[in-house]
Amino acid sequence: MTLAQAPLLTNGATHSAQTFRMMIRDLARGSEGVTEGNDLKVTPLTVPAGGVLVGDGSGIVRGRAASWQGHYTAYNIGTAPVNIAPTGASARTDMVLLRVLDPEYEGNRDPATDPVVFFDVASGVSSTATTPPAGYSAIPLARIALPANTGTVTAAMITDLRRICNPRKDRTLYNAFPGTASDLTYSDNKWHNWPTVAAWNVYVPSWAVTAKVMVTIAGLRLTKTDVYAKMQTVLGTGSAAILGEDTFIDDDQGNNTRRNTVVLGDNLGIPAAMRGTTQRLSLQTYMYKSPTGDLRVDAGTSIFADVEFTEGIV
Repeated sequence: MTLAQAPLLTNGATHSAQTFRMMIRDLARGSEGVTEGNDLKVTPLTVPAGGVLVGDGSGIVRGRAASWQGHYTAYNIGTAPVNIAPTGASARTDMVLLRVLDPEYEGNRDPATDPVVFFDVASGVSSTATTPPAGYSAIPLARIALPANTGTVTAAMITDLRRICNPRKDRTLYNAFPGTASDLTYSDNKWHNWPTVAAWNVYVPSWAVTAKVMVTIAGLRLTKTDVYAKMQTVLGTGSAAILGEDTFIDDDQGNNTRRNTVVLGDNLGIPAAMRGTTQRLSLQTYMYKSPTGDLRVDAGTSIFADVEFTEGIV
């Protein structure tokens, strides 16, 4: 095994194309895929016919023709039409790919005159295929399920296969420490914005598609008698708010004053309208009429919200 010479950006050295491909590999952490969630999306032609459109965007493709071939970057500006052949008497499944054919390793294309990166169609793949045919230096963009005797591709035939090379994540820990006591008494079988101190202004990144939210209430005080209630997280306000799953507080310890820890965990889908905005993250609590115990947060209570946004395909 030979250590490659010279290191990239060494003054006076000559650097091969492979050196740059290996830099792309390192920066991509060995992964491949589209760069952002809306890159290289496959859609029907404006007037549906025998083809599809590939949208704006870029991607990273791992070379598979040779060991340590490295990775390639490619980008598309505007929309590119890709022909899909019609079917005959039998149904067929095709896969639309972003493919690289580097003549250093395979084929005989001339990079000076021939496209070495292009949108390709692998015809007759499995109806459940999610990866390119073996040996292809390519990333999958979409699978097209064509019925028999069909020459028109519609949106219903397209399955998105894109994945993001290295999805972005943003994680922030919020906290609240009640300075004064706040009670929620056994009530009216309705939701209440409580505890009111558990509310934070959260910035939603423009690329966020999902959010993991975990709220921990340590030292929640239960008094008087048994308590039966439920809590949920709320992201946003009004009719556009996203509601988390119910977490129940089901306590049968009687008249003793006691403190419990409650944890709420949710996976939330982020709608387009919320991206790039600041939203209110809060809690709400539903108090049943029976049993008749009360809840309290006070100086002995600590509340933490752990929020992680993740990029995804759109």
